Amino acid sequence: MNALKRFVLWDYKRASWQYDVMVALILVFIFVTPRSVFRDQPKPASVAMVRGGYWIEPQQLSGVPEPEMLSRAAALINSRFKIRTEISVVEPIFDEEEKELKGYLAFPKP
Repeated sequence: MNALKRFVLWDYKRASWQYDVMVALILVFIFVTPRSVFRDQPKPASVAMVRGGYWIEPQQLSGVPEPEMLSRAAALINSRFKIRTEISVVEPIFDEEEKELKGYLAFPKP
């Protein structure tokens, strides 16, 4: 019980073999544990600049009525890139095979 208490409270001197074992266990845990255990996945940007326009993730504009689509897209782009632009067209992009909405392409006014 005393050894467990010392392990939990990190009560070993530096450079002792017990200290080295604890550090090794921590490093093994960090580098061997897969990302999926913690559901830690990189998150892509919800708004990205692409050639000639802007890519907007579908959840950013879901439920937005058609008349408000341009203003909402402009607000998202302006807040993301700290610019002042007006959007002329917002086109939905669908997957060819699944017919699933993949995102929106927003084009600024020239």
